[in-house]
Amino acid sequence: MNKKIAHYIKTHEEELLEDWIKHMKENSDERMISTVSSQMYYNTSKEFLDIIVSSLLDTNDKYHEKVANFSENIVRLGWQITFLTKGIRAVSLIIYNRMIDEGNYTPEEVNQLLFDFDKWLTPIYNQLIEAYSATWERTVSLQKIALQELSAPLIPVFDKITIMPLVGTIDTERARLIMENLLTGVVKHRAEVVLIDITGVPVVDTMVAHHIIQAADAVRLVGAKCMLVGIRPEIAQTIVSLGINLNQITTTSTLRKGIEAALAFTNRKIVSLEV
Repeated sequence: MNKKIAHYIKTHEEELLEDWIKHMKENSDERMISTVSSQMYYNTSKEFLDIIVSSLLDTNDKYHEKVANFSENIVRLGWQITFLTKGIRAVSLIIYNRMIDEGNYTPEEVNQLLFDFDKWLTPIYNQLIEAYSATWERTVSLQKIALQELSAPLIPVFDKITIMPLVGTIDTERARLIMENLLTGVVKHRAEVVLIDITGVPVVDTMVAHHIIQAADAVRLVGAKCMLVGIRPEIAQTIVSLGINLNQITTTSTLRKGIEAALAFTNRKIVSLEV
């Protein structure tokens, strides 16, 4: 019976694909459809139908490879998992109803066909969901790593001087990353002065200040000087009102002043050249 189903799908592929695409467009989120071209939607739908046939005709290795590739494509397009769940239900109903309407089946054969459909599609459903979930988790994990790397970069600007510009809120996890990047970068770039620029940090509370003080102490332990730059008037008022002690950290209001102080610390300065 499985070969009969596969043969029917291959023989009526274009009609089935047309019916399935029409059904999915009518019942899917319009935003999902609008993100891709009609040709891309058609190709993705055709690839989905090919997986259905592959589960019946191809080897397990080839079938699982197609499932993995398809899941990656769906995640890359940003489509939700409902595309798979609704898609499998829709394609099974379309194929089943067409086969019943066009075939001359006895009641026993109809029951057997229904049983075969359930036995055939349930594993496909589970495998596609598992592959999608695994791909999504891997993608999110890679994105998180990339964002973390961008969230606390240490940039060498002059010989022995590096800057870490911070933007956004600082939580415990990000503070740990800041500490790691600072210590690794100081050693890697052989920095003598590190400027932590908090111009883009909206709020400096006790916890944020505590993390900054810890980072400065750690930098000092590896033989470098830490400076805090970009302290706006409202941030200065907050630090004073909270009673936060930054006496052991050199502070400046702007990054430019911080760079000038860092150059002076390394026995250099910025001079104007007469033309």
